[in-house]
Amino acid sequence: MLTVNLGPIPLPTTLFLMLVALLVAAGVGRLVGRGQKTGTGNVLVDMLWAALLMARIAFVAIWFETYRSTPWTVLDIRDGGFTPWAGIAAALLVALWRGWRQQALRKPLILGLAAGALVWGALFGTLRMLKNPTLPDVSLTTLAGEPTNLAALAQGKPMVVNLWATWCPPCRREMPVLAAAQKRETGVSFVFVNQGEEGSTAQHYLDASQLDLAHVLLDPGAHLGREVGSGTLPTTLFYDAGGRLIDTHLGALSTASLAGKLNQLRTQSLKQGVNYHD
Repeated sequence: MLTVNLGPIPLPTTLFLMLVALLVAAGVGRLVGRGQKTGTGNVLVDMLWAALLMARIAFVAIWFETYRSTPWTVLDIRDGGFTPWAGIAAALLVALWRGWRQQALRKPLILGLAAGALVWGALFGTLRMLKNPTLPDVSLTTLAGEPTNLAALAQGKPMVVNLWATWCPPCRREMPVLAAAQKRETGVSFVFVNQGEEGSTAQHYLDASQLDLAHVLLDPGAHLGREVGSGTLPTTLFYDAGGRLIDTHLGALSTASLAGKLNQLRTQSLKQGVNYHD
């Protein structure tokens, strides 16, 4: 499951779990500090802002050369470019600093964070056990109307599967980035699975946009999106050479965020002894 539907709004599962963990941490911290009239809500908000800021700064620093030609895109956090370890380190530093300055905060903050971490770990672990980490066996068709599936296109390579539609603005925004990567990254199979549209609609868009893409497939019933548990477009799935799901991305990819995901595939391929080359 990649998204959780809150009414009509699909929310990324990782974000939903983080919100639940923060609510638990705030609730436990408030309960523990009730006798001293001390709450941890403000501290948790400060930790969250510090984590987001430093995670973004670290990501931009790592992929600075990618951002150099379009520096304004650094501010576009919709690409999901964050470095988790930097964010966690920043959040912990804020917690240590606030706890050092206010002794009354230490116990509720420690217990609140511990409760939040336990809830996150339990929910995340349960989710990992429930989801299918392998290539979905869904019947698809080519633009020429021939039946196929993802396994037939893997060819023993890592695979990037992009779920998209012509009516989706973020899909259109990221498509040139993926098209360039498909030409450059010859060690990876890129597959573009149109969700819920006819072949003529997809072909007209590709022609009008002058996009030369290989492996464009059709999924008129949007079965693949439901199979992987995603209720939003675009969704991009990253599989290793053995067909196991390594990472996912919801929303438009930038050059830098795609490079970060492909780097994970490259690392996994080296572990598996697969010759992944550009």
